[in-house]
Amino acid sequence: METANWYEIHVQSHLDESMANAFQGMTVYYEAPDETILVGPVVDQAALHGLLMRIRDLGLPLLEVRRIEAPPELETPL
Repeated sequence: METANWYEIHVQSHLDESMANAFQGMTVYYEAPDETILVGPVVDQAALHGLLMRIRDLGLPLLEVRRIEAPPELETPL
């Protein structure tokens, strides 16, 4: 069974609740004084590009994108 790839996406700024809701399916963490980290499964490259476009459309400066290992208890089957 194939599973989604997990990503960690860092943006500059602390997202308010309405902005964080735009990233449903992602867990939101607040780091540093002015940084938000989105972590979660992304089913394919089209979905990843959709997330990145949403970040762009919200005017959030993108700091980092990286693929990470899924926590074993949180792997999401397709």
